Amino acid sequence: MNLTLTPAGHLLMIGSSACEAADEPENRHFRAEKIARAFADSQSAGIMALVGGKSAPDWPLSWMFWRDFGARYLLLLCQSQPTAERLEPLPPLDAATLASLTLSIPPMPGAEYCTPDVLASIWTDLDGWALDSIARHAEGLAGFLHQYAPLWRQVGRVCFHLAENKQDPEFPFAFMATYIPRLGKNARAQHLPLSQALREYAGANNREALLRLLEPVHEASTRCEWVRELLESNDIYHPLAWTPEEAYPFLKDVPALEESGLVVRLPDWWKKRPRPRVQVAIGSNVGETLSAQALLDFRVQLTLDGADLTPAEVAVLTATGEGLALLRGEWVEVDGEKLRQALEQWQRVEAEAREDGLSFMEGMRLLAGARRDLSGNDPTLDETGWAFVEAGGRLREMLAGLREPARLAAVQAGDRLQATLRPYQQTGLNWLWFLSELGLGACLADDMGLGKTIQVISLLLAQKGRAGGKTAPSLLVLPASLLSNWKSELDRFAPSLTVVCLHPSELERSERERIAADPEGCLASVDAVLITYGMLQRQEWLGKLSWNLIVLDEAQAIKNPGTQQAKAAKTLKGRARIAMTGTPLENRLSDLWSLFDFICPGLLGSAPRFKQFVTSLENREPPSYAPLRTLVQPYILRRLKTDRSVISDLPDKVEMAAWCGLSKAQARLYGQAVKNLAEALGEQQEGMKRRGLILSALMRFKQICNHPGQALGDGDYAEERSGKFVRLRELAEEIASRQEKVLIFTQFREMTAPLAAFLATLFGRPGLVLHGGTPVAERKKLVDRFQHEDGPPFFVLSLKAGGSGLNLTAASHVIHFDRWWNPAVENQATDRAFRIGQKKNVMVHKFVCKGTVEEKIDALIAAKAGLATELLEGGETLLTEMDDEALLKLVALDLEKAGI
Repeated sequence: MNLTLTPAGHLLMIGSSACEAADEPENRHFRAEKIARAFADSQSAGIMALVGGKSAPDWPLSWMFWRDFGARYLLLLCQSQPTAERLEPLPPLDAATLASLTLSIPPMPGAEYCTPDVLASIWTDLDGWALDSIARHAEGLAGFLHQYAPLWRQVGRVCFHLAENKQDPEFPFAFMATYIPRLGKNARAQHLPLSQALREYAGANNREALLRLLEPVHEASTRCEWVRELLESNDIYHPLAWTPEEAYPFLKDVPALEESGLVVRLPDWWKKRPRPRVQVAIGSNVGETLSAQALLDFRVQLTLDGADLTPAEVAVLTATGEGLALLRGEWVEVDGEKLRQALEQWQRVEAEAREDGLSFMEGMRLLAGARRDLSGNDPTLDETGWAFVEAGGRLREMLAGLREPARLAAVQAGDRLQATLRPYQQTGLNWLWFLSELGLGACLADDMGLGKTIQVISLLLAQKGRAGGKTAPSLLVLPASLLSNWKSELDRFAPSLTVVCLHPSELERSERERIAADPEGCLASVDAVLITYGMLQRQEWLGKLSWNLIVLDEAQAIKNPGTQQAKAAKTLKGRARIAMTGTPLENRLSDLWSLFDFICPGLLGSAPRFKQFVTSLENREPPSYAPLRTLVQPYILRRLKTDRSVISDLPDKVEMAAWCGLSKAQARLYGQAVKNLAEALGEQQEGMKRRGLILSALMRFKQICNHPGQALGDGDYAEERSGKFVRLRELAEEIASRQEKVLIFTQFREMTAPLAAFLATLFGRPGLVLHGGTPVAERKKLVDRFQHEDGPPFFVLSLKAGGSGLNLTAASHVIHFDRWWNPAVENQATDRAFRIGQKKNVMVHKFVCKGTVEEKIDALIAAKAGLATELLEGGETLLTEMDDEALLKLVALDLEKAGI
């Protein structure tokens, strides 16, 4: 079972543990099932189920993260002591806490959707659910805790206070224990000295009540020596004047006191934890020539609230024991030994940096809270530590630009761009320009449909414009299925760019060989070279050139570092590297390492060193991935279709061709079908017989393009036999990684089951199927299941059965697996997803096999000229009116384009 954060920001438990139960102890399996049932009820009930019992040592880190989130809420709830008369919402988490939690979330499905706003919403939902549950309980909070969190005993009625007494230099602090017997007239807690409780609960009849009241105090005495001493001496029942040495153990033990169920009241200044810390400033003196190859300066100084301390103050503090000290008129927390250790550690790093130089990558690691050599996370750099690292001067400005791209200066692609960039696309261009100028790698990870391609094209134009056209060519590495898309968009948006496509479908063998023999000469006036991942491995000369930009589209293709295409991509030399992907790779750490080994070689170290680093993060208490996320985030730009700054600027739906190749088996069948048609036409067929022959042949071509298993009826629907199944995997994997939903239309009922079976392997769970044989009574049930947020992720529909009367707005993608060749029919099906109430941008993917009749008819429809106009009205039947020569030309197979 996986905890999953949905694109809408809801927490779900996906999957079943039934198949896992055999290897689990019975009680652990029962606990997991109980948690799953709670999440089925609501996300808040699920979070409380995580908190309410004991966790197992092998719980996933995602479970532990949300357990700690719930525990944070429960602690504040207990401290607030809500009653039936006073059910007030808890205050929201502050911005700093939300930001820290966002960085700390472990890899899990949907982690990319975790934002401060989402966490705030989950917190508010949890608060509303808890207060509603408390209101329904006759025993209020006690009953709620008994039902949902029995390990959390009755808490919050005894309060430990620590106050500052500025009038007494010798005893500047005062301690007092109180209890809350009732609410005052103003509905605020009424505190009385704890000694009063002994009188109020006097008598045998009240003994149990007194024991329940003092239970948190006794619990605290088992964890804190000074509480035990106060109890044994009965001093706990009297106000006490304390020295700084006596007050400090109280302050240190605040977490233990709160976990025991006590309410703690402290001086306001302690919440900010003032303490002298070692300040490590990196890059304060870097000039305007900052780049990935720059060496950074390094400065170490002991500071208080950002102000340098004098040598005399440093000497006093490092010689002081653990406790409180009055420094520059305020009480500060001091631990001389830890200060001295931190100072010595960073002074050693400073000395090494003076001798060897501090590289840009090493500086980025230190700023993220990791060690210089990435051997682990440094315990002195956490938020409660005695040292902190910050960027200075120009480096601080650079990092601010990377983390907040909206602040960057606008870059103009010029009037050679035959389009107007949307605001978020302009921001993406600014960000790509900024990184490439610094020689740094970039990962453009926008959602599918937000225009990653046009942002990169704009960058190519901007660079060419600035250099006056004198730049080295850029290399764009793509899946074969995207070659046509890129070529089309380059022709459409940037016709002034000179582009060479190194693929058999676009360039003769002799021309490719000529370029390989003299690449520098042949490509001197070229702006961009397109090549597929498959051909990248076979063109060794690509690694000998120095490219301007090296761009990988669908960069998840190199997620496995051991593959030949990943190795080939990483040997390429260029001024800057860009990876484009719609898949959230940072949620799979091995994929993340391979991606960054391409865009920012060395930033994450070697694979073994990276694994060691991740292990150190997981072994922290509590585990936190914040250093890793902080390290990689500046180089990843992801905008979601749900972002407020994006969704209002999107078209309602985006339609595009999804180009597919043919397998060798498909090409053989297709070629034979063309031959059979030519022979049959040669027999002087006429009238209805000729029309029937042509319609039958067109149906045969469609079946072959779909899958040989359909055309032959042999039941073998292996993926590698169909170019459309290969393309479907590429699309479905990205859709699944985003937890989005998709409708898949086919005009063939017999294709619905094979498609559903194949998609189930990609989504990891079954979907739904609807065709002409589906009972009418079942259709509404299927629609309702699909529309539910945690319902099936895909819905396969036959075109006629699913083309009308259904409202399927949960889908953000529509795939036309095969084409009706009548846009009106296809649009009617598409509109099942794009209906009134649809709040998503809908992506429509129309599968087209290159080099076949599908491509030629698609081009005619797109052009809306001649035959295409008639097709809009008459569908396939008008094809039967073509003469033999024109018809055979239309259906002929182009092997080069088909990718054979």
